[in-house]
Amino acid sequence: MAAYVILIREKLRDDAAMKRYAEAAAAARGDHKITPLAFYGPHETAEGAAADGVVILSFPTMAEAKAWYDSPAYTEARANRYQAADYRVIFVEGV
Repeated sequence: MAAYVILIREKLRDDAAMKRYAEAAAAARGDHKITPLAFYGPHETAEGAAADGVVILSFPTMAEAKAWYDSPAYTEARANRYQAADYRVIFVEGV
């Protein structure tokens, strides 16, 4: 069953660290089967806290989504993201 990773950027703090994250995250894709569905495009918040940016990634399974997230390459990329901005990351299975 398909699974999705939703990354919600709440507040950008460091542009240089975000650039490092973007480069490292792109390299961390590796052989993972990732389909970007939304990538920091225009968005509208109808309820709850406003989002600074939203990414939605599709994976064939939850196990594959978590394998990408926990991979050494993305773990290294996340270190830059932690410096760059405040995020919420949500894993959700499709129907």
